[in-house]
Amino acid sequence: METVKVVAAVICDSPQDKKSIFATARGYGEFKGLWEFPGGKIEEGETPEQALVREIREELDAEIAVGDLIGTVEYDYPTFHLSMDCFWCDVVDGELKLLEAEDAKWLSKDALHSVRWLPADIALIEEIEKQMG
Repeated sequence: METVKVVAAVICDSPQDKKSIFATARGYGEFKGLWEFPGGKIEEGETPEQALVREIREELDAEIAVGDLIGTVEYDYPTFHLSMDCFWCDVVDGELKLLEAEDAKWLSKDALHSVRWLPADIALIEEIEKQMG
């Protein structure tokens, strides 16, 4: 089974407080309408952090600072294995604009379970809850 290496940004309102995080609803493909953390594939020659900065610029037209690694999710979808490095991030320049996703929300800790997450992203929610303020 092919392994796909990706990165995901858990963008928070404040790196210190982490009162809310930014989630997007997928606007295309098999998982259209399910919620995820923005990000994408790591291209050859990129570090995970470089890939994340590039992906957020492409998807949300904003510049981010990449913080601590929350964890790496390993998940088997029917046709591929996903290896996803997930980082805390915050916006350092620009406004988050939806260039690919169909919807977005800032979710408080209490609202994390109010959306239907992609299967791989669900694995992150428990760890994110522990670290949120």
